[in-house]
Amino acid sequence: MKVAFATTDGNYVNEHFGRAGRFVIYDFSRDGYRRVEDRVFAEGRDKAVESTKGMGAAHDIAVGDKVEKLADCSIIYMTEIGGPSAARLSRKGIMPVKVTEPTGIEESAEKLLNTICGTPPPWLRRMINNQKGDI
Repeated sequence: MKVAFATTDGNYVNEHFGRAGRFVIYDFSRDGYRRVEDRVFAEGRDKAVESTKGMGAAHDIAVGDKVEKLADCSIIYMTEIGGPSAARLSRKGIMPVKVTEPTGIEESAEKLLNTICGTPPPWLRRMINNQKGDI
């Protein structure tokens, strides 16, 4: 199961979904997790999304492109996300997870693994059961 983390530095979940220029992608199994790639949308902030805010269709296209490029992820961690973007992710079967303050990606990954291997909440249990392959 792939999980994305919105980040400015590759080490912390510390960015808003739309602004995030980078997402670190981890692959999870019941045996552990590993960092598999960084998906870079922009150096720094994602101006394609930011510059179109309030522009209707143009903004919808920019956000839609980001969602499509993350569509193979089951969960995305971020500090904030707008309602329309969260709805887009949910329609794709992706669970948006907001952190209340910048959090280490490794710390977040370890907590998620412990939850997966322990007693996951119903939404996560359904997600795990729907995975093809090892999880």
